[in-house]
Amino acid sequence: MTYPEAREITGVILAGGRGSRMGGADKGLILLHGRALIEHVVTGLQHQVGRLLINANRNREKYAVYGFPVITDSVDGYCGPLAGMLSAMQSASTPFLLCAPCDCPSPPPDLATRLAAALFRERVDASVAAHAGRLQPVFVLMRCSLAGRLREFLIRGGRGVGEWLSAQRAAVADFSDYPPDVFANINTKDDIRRFERPSSVGPTDGRPVGHHDNGDPWRAY
Repeated sequence: MTYPEAREITGVILAGGRGSRMGGADKGLILLHGRALIEHVVTGLQHQVGRLLINANRNREKYAVYGFPVITDSVDGYCGPLAGMLSAMQSASTPFLLCAPCDCPSPPPDLATRLAAALFRERVDASVAAHAGRLQPVFVLMRCSLAGRLREFLIRGGRGVGEWLSAQRAAVADFSDYPPDVFANINTKDDIRRFERPSSVGPTDGRPVGHHDNGDPWRAY
């Protein structure tokens, strides 16, 4: 079976949130080890895709410095990560979209290939990463042909990434062979301090981004 090549995939780094848990700071521009978070994610993604976009609703000129097109949400009202995904689908000229958040500085180097393998294996339109049985709903590969359905979902008031992916019967790509901090994300200033400690497991003490104990992994976002 032939999986999509990098040139057939557009990547988007999602940096369009309000940064509420960071006191309103623009998370993608916060420094980690002397570099903006967005730089760490760019380093991890740019060789996995043919084209890279940055989704940001603030500080567009600062994000533009990194040399990639900056797109804003095409729907009003800070509708969450799905709004950024929709804008990226609408801006992409490739059949596939790879998504990652700006606050996870170490995305797996084979993120795209594993997600593509799961998508093609299950013959579905979307796939999502998982680690140790926990879904990571903002690490996703989708066919851009889903843009119309996603826009309708948002117009009807849908916001949850997990709910959307469940409706698409998204395939799951397992990353459990990676260390537990591979999907660790940064939500607070304390997270940054912990992440910068040489002995630290990660900003969430080893818990993957989106970890919830509500018994339903699709409702994590």
